[in-house]
Parts: sequence; structure tokens; C-alpha cells
Amino acid sequence: MAEDEGSVRVDAWIWSVRLTKTRALAAAACRAGHVRVNGERVKPAQAVRVGDEVRLYHAGRERIVVVKTVVRKRVGPPVAVECYVDNSPPPPPREEVVVVAHRERGAGRPTKRERRDLERLRGRGDGEQS
Repeated sequence: MAEDEGSVRVDAWIWSVRLTKTRALAAAACRAGHVRVNGERVKPAQAVRVGDEVRLYHAGRERIVVVKTVVRKRVGPPVAVECYVDNSPPPPPREEVVVVAHRERGAGRPTKRERRDLERLRGRGDGEQS
């Protein structure tokens, strides 16, 4: 593990500890304002030191990590986990598969009864009119 007493660029550190797949994605997240270090929006070249809190919004989820070790080179997953303390909220539960109404191709236009069943299935009311 390449360890430094100094600092390293925030985009390189995010990539090194495997929070993003590529360094280009990490730099793009910084430029888009999705990365904060100690509460401040940062540019990709911002220095990160031990003890800094890094917040990254990536893949629909916010990751909150505290820098434990500064690394310059990309490290393996077991080593990467040891480089930060993860204070992120748990990921949201996966949504259940939604039942989709399926009609055979060429079955033609749905009848009034089938249409009401489809509306009831989609949750658009019970088909009654006011």
C-alpha cells in the first residue's frame, strides 16, 4: 500500500479507494459538484488529507467517508476498505418487481372489461365514473 504523510488529489483518492470505477468519473463528479470535502464543493485537484470527510453522490446514492489513509495508486478491494471509515446511510431497499400488464401481440383492442381490469391493476381507480 502506497502511504503518504501528505495529501493527494481528491479525484485520484476517490478512484484509488474504489468509490468510482474510473478516475475520469471521479473528476467528472467533482466538476459537477457531487463531491464535497469537509462540507465544501471541490475541484478535482483539491488536496485530501487524513481526517477529511468526503461526501460523494454517485449512482443514485450518497457516500460519506472519512479519510483514514492517503493512497496514490489504485488498491484492491480489501485494502481499499481499510483506507476510509464509511459513515454512509444504508442503501435504499430494492424495489419489488412491478407487475406489468401483458397482452399477446395481435390480440386487438382490449374490451371494456379488460380495460377496467388493466386500470385496476395499474392503480388508476376502480373504473367508476362520477
